[in-house]
Amino acid sequence: MKRFLPAFLLFLSCKATAQKIDSIYVHLYTDSLKKGTYNYINIDGLLSNGRYLPLDSNDIIFTASAGKFYGNTLLVDKDTKEEKIAIKVVLKSNPALHKEFVLYIKKKPDDENLKTVDELMNDMQSPRSKRKKG
Repeated sequence: MKRFLPAFLLFLSCKATAQKIDSIYVHLYTDSLKKGTYNYINIDGLLSNGRYLPLDSNDIIFTASAGKFYGNTLLVDKDTKEEKIAIKVVLKSNPALHKEFVLYIKKKPDDENLKTVDELMNDMQSPRSKRKKG
């Protein structure tokens, strides 16, 4: 009997039905795309049990009006003249499940200088000293 139990459990696990993806959702980490940068496009599938499953290029077909996809990341050419990019994602196992959305290209340059630790510490201490004096 003990010899048959592992085989029986293996048989049951093979017969178990996998969760089906009911819908797909786009959960972006940003509101715009950066030129010359890999921009991650986060797609999640809502399973029939209510849980979310991260989806990648094994599950999704990614297309864009400009740039090139590498897995879930869209590389936008640094010299692009586009103001926005239309993106479409299609579930491979069920092409009826798809999403289309538009992301704008960031216009401001990334030349912002971040504060040093000392500057941040001074900023944090300044309001306290002003309150004590006032």
